[in-house]
Amino acid sequence: MSGRLSRRRAVGWIAGVLILGALAGSVALRANRNENPAGKDAQVPLEFTATDLAYVEPATLTRWLPLSGTLQPLNQSTVKAKVSGEVRQVNVREGEPVKAGQSIVRFDTADLEAKLTERIGALESSRAQLALAEKTREQNRQLLKQKFISQTAYDAAESNLSVSQGTLKSNEAQVQLARNALRDAVALAPLSGIVAKRHVQPGEKVPFDAPLVTIVDLNEMELQAMVPANDIPELRQGMTVNLAIDGFGERRFEGKIERINPTTEPGTRAILVFIRIPNPDAALRGGMFGTGRVTLAAGAPVPTLPIIAVRTEAGQNFVWTIEGGKLARRIVTVGKRDDAQGRVEIKTALPKVPVLAAPFDNLKIGTPALVRAAAPGGSGSAG
Repeated sequence: MSGRLSRRRAVGWIAGVLILGALAGSVALRANRNENPAGKDAQVPLEFTATDLAYVEPATLTRWLPLSGTLQPLNQSTVKAKVSGEVRQVNVREGEPVKAGQSIVRFDTADLEAKLTERIGALESSRAQLALAEKTREQNRQLLKQKFISQTAYDAAESNLSVSQGTLKSNEAQVQLARNALRDAVALAPLSGIVAKRHVQPGEKVPFDAPLVTIVDLNEMELQAMVPANDIPELRQGMTVNLAIDGFGERRFEGKIERINPTTEPGTRAILVFIRIPNPDAALRGGMFGTGRVTLAAGAPVPTLPIIAVRTEAGQNFVWTIEGGKLARRIVTVGKRDDAQGRVEIKTALPKVPVLAAPFDNLKIGTPALVRAAAPGGSGSAG
């Protein structure tokens, strides 16, 4: 009997403990809900330091205009045949230096010498005919004075003399042309430089005006750059251009704007600008590609932000701002860019609010945001 009473008391005690525990848990849950009504959906504010932020500030931007193009020797020449015939000798090869006036190609001159001999013979004959015509006219003049011949006979002698004089002049010109052709059978270098291309080989028969040898002078190079027409008013002759040439690593070359075309290129809104580059060590070669920039005149101060603060997505430029304790995204229009200062012109009017100027990912509009200010002694406090 006493054993059964003991078991009943134990069961009752355990049941009481369980009921009290359930009541305590219910009270704690309600208290927790009252303290954090949002529960697990509450957002933790993002904290940013002063170094993460920037403000729109006026600045004078150093403006650069990018230029690029292919290098070509400023002075070059393709020597062409002034006579037609067989090439007897080609005295130079690609890559060899030549001097102005040096013999580079010789033609076979047998036909040219024969033609010159023929022309000289015709010239001598015309001289003899002229002498005879002069003598005949003089005799007819005396006979006309003595009335032994008519005026018509004298006029015929005078006409024959004029024809002989014309024939003599024509033959003299033919002889000179034959001599010029014989002289042109030896092609000379028109300038000092390096042979870039040999177009013919010994034994070839070439026509008049056929290319023989191309010579380039590497002492000065020229870069042709296409520049938008809107930028041309800010360029002028003599402006310095700093250039990087492919293959030369960190080495830089300096050139100057030599000429500016007066019209745009067909089918474009761009104008050719010619930049002369000294090349005393002949390091630069034709066909190399160069990129550079020219410093433009500084303008008035403009509103700017750090370049890193402006982001681009789907073709739009925008910035992240902190407004009313939350993140906001604002579309902006940018203008001139100064890579040296790391700033860009902002053409869109922005309120005087902090702008995120550090790379942050996964930002969302409306996220709570705080600016943590540095406190004395290095500790930080949210503000």
